Amino acid sequence: MEVQRSLEQEKTSGKDDADTIRTGTLWTAVAHIISAVIGAGVLSLAWCTAQLGWIAGPITMLCFAVVTYISASLICDCYRSPDPITGTRNPSYIDAVRVNLGKKWTWLCGLLQYVSFYGTAIAYVITSATSMREIQRSNCYHKGGEKAVCQTGTNNFMLIFGIIQIVTSQIPNFHNMAWLSVVAALMSFCYSFIGLGLGFSKVIDNRGIKGSIVGVPTRSAAQKIWLVFQALGDIAFAYPYSIILLEIQDTLKSPPPENQTMKKASISAIVITTFFYLCCSCFGYAAFGNDTPGNLLTGFYEPFWLVDFANACIVLHLVGGYQVYSQPVFAFVEKWATQKYPESRVINKFYAIKLPVLPALELNLFRLCFRTLYVISTTAIAMAFPYFNQVLGILGALNFWPMTIYFPVEMYIVQRKIGAWTRKWILLEGFSMVCLIVSLLGLIGSIEGIVSAKLA
Repeated sequence: MEVQRSLEQEKTSGKDDADTIRTGTLWTAVAHIISAVIGAGVLSLAWCTAQLGWIAGPITMLCFAVVTYISASLICDCYRSPDPITGTRNPSYIDAVRVNLGKKWTWLCGLLQYVSFYGTAIAYVITSATSMREIQRSNCYHKGGEKAVCQTGTNNFMLIFGIIQIVTSQIPNFHNMAWLSVVAALMSFCYSFIGLGLGFSKVIDNRGIKGSIVGVPTRSAAQKIWLVFQALGDIAFAYPYSIILLEIQDTLKSPPPENQTMKKASISAIVITTFFYLCCSCFGYAAFGNDTPGNLLTGFYEPFWLVDFANACIVLHLVGGYQVYSQPVFAFVEKWATQKYPESRVINKFYAIKLPVLPALELNLFRLCFRTLYVISTTAIAMAFPYFNQVLGILGALNFWPMTIYFPVEMYIVQRKIGAWTRKWILLEGFSMVCLIVSLLGLIGSIEGIVSAKLA
């Protein structure tokens, strides 16, 4: 989602929103979507395929791709209201919810968004610390050989990442830096392609394809079911981009109508990312079989320099990504505090601190304390629950149904004035209910995974 803050570069502001010149095209939209979708979630897909097996794994990913496209198509038509071609623009997801569903649902949508941002920040702490640890381990194995004792925890690395985030959270306008999205996109493509290449290389070295139709064997049927449910949550985390779809669509020039261009961009981007996901997941499973790691890159130690580079790319990506997801939370809380206590010097007074060589840094006591406590809280929770796949599964399950399915379906029904119990209404609501069940299964499986890991 790091592309979210660079979308304004596609527009040149005029007198007001109606006069804004939009220059985005089909291909810029495709690029934005791919940059938004491909991220840390791709690292868990080989593990998901290992749990589901050679048939169910790829089919499940294809199903999520189809569901994502249906959802995207529904949201595209909500960009303008009341008419999807000539109506008034809704430049963001929450704007569309407010116009179509009203204030009550807008509050719920906003709450879910901020919970999602907070949860993603926790996941980024875990993922970054894991990558830092893997850099240390790959160097250790390279120097000491396969029998070297290179096991180490992640708590120290989480603390290091947290300290970095405390500092970067105080940088003014960090989320508006143009280079942030460029670096994030480059880093995500680098480590994803390296993971794909390493998996392909290992399959060739093995001179065979590992894995089975039923996936990883377990001690009991119940354990297998929990792992399958957890895999559903992880796949749900990797696919959707609903929250930023309308912001991408708001960059598109017209004519042709923005919803038509966005639908074409969505199907192109989903086809590309699905092909890439299938390659990463299938080559990863074929390389490791029943030993497929939860994070694909943690299974490789040679060539150590390439593994180190891939993990360094993850860390760099997530340092910026953490801030992109956290800045909206910072802005909301600080704006609320300013409006609630306009006379408070702690909240509203800024102090300029001059640093050598660097420009003056403006610090605010409330911002310093709140942002620091926010980073400490995400780091503490990550240290308490350092489980990569399980945390991704919970986040994916929590976001998938409400943000990707429920709100788009309900907005589409309202905008198109689809009557209750008509054939189209039944199909849409049935689609929503099926996705709700999938989300609940993913959530239950991921929570069970955390509980089991904590008790182990």
